[in-house]
Amino acid sequence: MAIIEDEIVHFWKDEKGELHKNVLRIESELPTESNGYPRDGIIIVRSINSKSQLAIKLSPDEALRLSTQLLSVAKDLLNKKRQMWNSISND
Repeated sequence: MAIIEDEIVHFWKDEKGELHKNVLRIESELPTESNGYPRDGIIIVRSINSKSQLAIKLSPDEALRLSTQLLSVAKDLLNKKRQMWNSISND
């Protein structure tokens, strides 16, 4: 059974002005034991919108790799935004 760890909810409007909702949900399944050996838990990243759902199951190693990449890209984008603000301030 999956445990919901967190959700990021995003509301947006389409060209017709209709409101829509997207949800990015992070779930986890606890580690298990199989034939006397411990097995990794699973991290599930689920994308939900008004029409469909899509989920991907990741091992802890894959999830760490993804989170490291997301952190790196996010930091880079924030730094570029700061540089833009600084260039506007200095003008």
